[in-house]
Amino acid sequence: MPLVTSFVDRQDRRPHWSSPSIGAALTLSLTALISGCDRHPPAPHAAMPPAEVGVVVAQTASVGLQTELPGRIEPYRSANIAARVAGVLQKRLFVEGTEVRAGQQLYQIDPEPFKAAYDNAAAALLKAEATLAQAQDVLKRYTPLAAEGAVSQQALVTAQLNVQQGLADVASARANVQTARLNLGYASVSSPIAGRVSQTQVTEGALVGQGQVTPLTTVQQIDPVYVNFTQSADDVLRLQRSLAQGQLKRVPGSQAASVRILLSDGTEYPLPGKLFFSGVTVDASSGQITLRAEVPNPHRVLLPGLYARVRLEQAEASEAILLPQQAVTRTQNGNTVMVVDADGQVSTRAVQVSGTSAGQWVVLGGLKPGEQVMVDGFQKVRGKAPVKPVPWKGATPSAHAPESKPAAPAASPAAKS
Repeated sequence: MPLVTSFVDRQDRRPHWSSPSIGAALTLSLTALISGCDRHPPAPHAAMPPAEVGVVVAQTASVGLQTELPGRIEPYRSANIAARVAGVLQKRLFVEGTEVRAGQQLYQIDPEPFKAAYDNAAAALLKAEATLAQAQDVLKRYTPLAAEGAVSQQALVTAQLNVQQGLADVASARANVQTARLNLGYASVSSPIAGRVSQTQVTEGALVGQGQVTPLTTVQQIDPVYVNFTQSADDVLRLQRSLAQGQLKRVPGSQAASVRILLSDGTEYPLPGKLFFSGVTVDASSGQITLRAEVPNPHRVLLPGLYARVRLEQAEASEAILLPQQAVTRTQNGNTVMVVDADGQVSTRAVQVSGTSAGQWVVLGGLKPGEQVMVDGFQKVRGKAPVKPVPWKGATPSAHAPESKPAAPAASPAAKS
């Protein structure tokens, strides 16, 4: 009996939702809420504006085609100084690394043995000349006596042969004197050219030229200097083909075309050089053609053996289009750019690129003047969605920063409700 009473009591304490007054109030509240929402519908999402991309307008101009090729600096002239006679090196008469004149003495080899040899040769010459004079005197006396029969013909012939022998002995003695004079002169080692002398290879007191040539030092003329570089034979063939087709014209005086030198640190050497030599054969192992330019070097900035890049202008395009390098995509299948039309649609276009000029690609075909070529904002292109072209202002610090996504439109107060 108590269990039944407890259950009934709990049933009596539950809310009476079926009461008419409470149901009416709930109905009115829901009606007002629905009516309020109907009066303030959620605002639709605004359409995203077209993404802005940087473009340049294609314009034709007369452009010189430049090619950068690797090269090495070489001395204009170089002389390897060596001992030409055997002897003891007595003195070094120059300061290493300085400029020397042509004919300036650099070393002194002990000259005493060569002076003695010269004196001996000179004495032998005097003896030969005396012997010749005696033979000539005998022949002079025998000639009339032989005509009178006072001297036999055999004695006359002998006198004539003695004179011939004396002439030969004198000639040989004179040659020995000349040799001795040369050896004495070779004891003073001088520079055959003007230039900068390098470090010495021997020390004072060393025995040089004994049975073999002994290198002493090197003198190099480095004003001007040569720049030796190579160009691909394929590039040369393409250049010749473009010239033949009329797409390019040869630079006036191209046999002495101006070249610029880019040093290993990226700076440009201020003085221009000139191209004056082009190889006539192709290296079978590398497929390269050897070229050489002459560059003035008054301040001795360019040193032999220095690596450099040569910027060479070989031809000129009369109606070329210059594009920033980031605007062109270069692949093994060809070169392409992205063009934006008047409706903001982006399309890929194949172009013909031929060299560079002032750090920009030179385009010879595939574009028309006035077309807009995309330079940056490639990551903003989404399928066929239009874009908004704006003039490209060049690279900026934020050009490579990650692109921020546009914020979602804020919900209206009514929607929040």
